[in-house]
Amino acid sequence: MNLPDDLLSTVQQALREDIRTGDINALLIPESRQATAQVISRESAILAGSAWFNSVFQQIDPSVKIQWEVQEGQEVSPNQCLCTLSGAARTLLTGERTALNFLQVLSGTATQARRYVQAVQHTHAKILDTRKTLPGLRSAQKYAVLCAGGVNHRMGLYDAFLLKENHIAAAGSISAAVAAAQKLRPELPIEVEVETLAQIPEAIAAGATRLLLDNFTLEMLREAVALVQGKVSLEASGGVNLETVVAIAETGVDFISVGAMTKDVRALDLSMRIVEIV
Repeated sequence: MNLPDDLLSTVQQALREDIRTGDINALLIPESRQATAQVISRESAILAGSAWFNSVFQQIDPSVKIQWEVQEGQEVSPNQCLCTLSGAARTLLTGERTALNFLQVLSGTATQARRYVQAVQHTHAKILDTRKTLPGLRSAQKYAVLCAGGVNHRMGLYDAFLLKENHIAAAGSISAAVAAAQKLRPELPIEVEVETLAQIPEAIAAGATRLLLDNFTLEMLREAVALVQGKVSLEASGGVNLETVVAIAETGVDFISVGAMTKDVRALDLSMRIVEIV
């Protein structure tokens, strides 16, 4: 998996937010003092975000050494050591919170995404993320979803068309909205939200490449699958959680988008402890 292009700038912003004019707490520690620290997981999880963690310390002091015991996308257990750091004690203390923030949120995202992926693995449905991400962490959270075996939806409003009810209403019809999208950016995929089964033939005829079935009942989803017969891919959304996702996947839809994976993420419980001082 390729790392996002904005990784460095995202970390830079987080460090500016935390350090500003300097870490006055770290100044209490002698400049020459060296330390070794370990990051420990307090719960079972899927690891994601090591590159952001590394970047925090690299940007503060490139001489810090980090040895990872777990790879991205791997499961970790309670009380397991994830990595060992060695370097100036001041640097380890200054970077601790920012680095852990990234690792906790991204691992939390991956852990939640893996639950959804595993729940539907007996079907052909793929789990999609959405644009419902934490501000400033979109590319990072979408990377975490990939670590868990999920699939990325569009990154934003610029790389794919998703024509929803308001776009269609403003354009005048599904056909008019699709035609306008094809004229504007013919190379991009066009997904159309349909609110009824009756809208499906028009969307397909207009040239939609995927249909978004938002808040359809299970019976309506099954009818849509039968009606489409593989002509375009189908994405289900709305009311998706770990209690409902299996039944939705078993209707035969191709994709299920889940905003809760990134929007309602709970940070993983991690801690960093200094284990040696020189």
